[in-house]
Amino acid sequence: MLEKNKIRENIKNFIVKTEENHDILNFLYNMNKSDFDKSKDTIYYSGPYWDHSEVVSIFESILTGKWLVSGEKVNKFQRQFSKIFNHKDSVMVNSGSSANLIMIEALKKYYSWKAGDEIIVSAVGFPTTTAPLIQTGLKPVFVDIDMSDLNFDIDEVEKKITNKTKGIFISPVLGNPPDMDRLNSIAEKYDVLLILDNCDSLGSKWDSKNLSDYCVTSSCSFYPAHHITTGEGGMVSSKNEDIIEIARSFVNWGRDCYCVGSANLLPRGTCKKRFSKWIPGLDFAIDHKYIFSNIGYDLKPLDLQGAIGIEQLKKISKIHKKRRINKKKIDKFFEDNIDGIRLVREGEKAETSWFGVPIICDSAETRAKLVSYLEENRIQTRMYFAGNILLHPGYKELDDASKYPNANQVLEKVFFVGCTPTYSDSMISYIEEVILNYKLSCANK
Repeated sequence: MLEKNKIRENIKNFIVKTEENHDILNFLYNMNKSDFDKSKDTIYYSGPYWDHSEVVSIFESILTGKWLVSGEKVNKFQRQFSKIFNHKDSVMVNSGSSANLIMIEALKKYYSWKAGDEIIVSAVGFPTTTAPLIQTGLKPVFVDIDMSDLNFDIDEVEKKITNKTKGIFISPVLGNPPDMDRLNSIAEKYDVLLILDNCDSLGSKWDSKNLSDYCVTSSCSFYPAHHITTGEGGMVSSKNEDIIEIARSFVNWGRDCYCVGSANLLPRGTCKKRFSKWIPGLDFAIDHKYIFSNIGYDLKPLDLQGAIGIEQLKKISKIHKKRRINKKKIDKFFEDNIDGIRLVREGEKAETSWFGVPIICDSAETRAKLVSYLEENRIQTRMYFAGNILLHPGYKELDDASKYPNANQVLEKVFFVGCTPTYSDSMISYIEEVILNYKLSCANK
């Protein structure tokens, strides 16, 4: 039987040969093209920062792994992720959206929150910050945004706290954190928790600390647009291992058993008492793997996703650095050449791992004109997600959207472009060229 290292080398050689001879795998590296053709190629707002390592890890996991679904690779990825980002424990799930759901479910159980208890959340953002609150019977309490940085208005956050408030759900805008010192002070003053939707802000810091260091739990997304990717996937993390133990149960059908990886193959399990009297009132032994302590879900990732994550973590520092450099360059292109816009700066204590470059326009007309020009020239743009979530059919009954005037400006005036580490020098130059041409086209009218 071939050793694992030999198998990995054979897989790598096969993939290299396949790519060179047949161009089959180029779609995996489309975002990393060194031969960018400005006459036809598109600059995507984000995408996977991969090389052969991730592809080899996929095949190696399938061919040599003990289990296809969550197993030893996922377990190793969870441990490495926790170590890098200063968590006690983490549990991987199938998406960032699931991570938010599982995180809220686990917090609700651990702290014995009741239906109707309140969580403060921004009126603007992606719906998967709000949806889990509804899905778990909690009440989202919305706060308008501050147009200077598009994060929620911290003065308004404090005003919305009641005796039913249990937490403040933070979702940094495109990676850029709000004032974590103020939020921490408010949380301590009113004895409420800080909870972090870290899906867009992995690697961002405040006062040299990870944002998650300020929060009881954090979620993360590994969707292809995010800082690191496993195709799909997400993570729930905490310094409180008991919360993650509950979260892990919810991920695994509500199962009580916590065996992972090769421990699943042990006759007596990790706990050494797998076949015991687990159910009160039943005087006979039952397999712990089929004891259910929660009404849960099946939100496990594949083990090959854990294998990809292990490779992605090796690139995290480089990804952070490149995103910050690209954001600074693209900011300057817009600032020096485009009238009627304003850029978003990071706070004095922030070190933002930017997900994108937010642009705030002075009018809907300016935004529409600029977005149209960029898209026509194959530079992808994105809205700042849902804008005011209360304007949308699925959420409009939760509150009156008109109470949040700043949030209501977002769909009209705000968009973002990418700053992904996949941008080559020629791509950056093309972005500058397009912006200069836009400036000239405006001057000639």
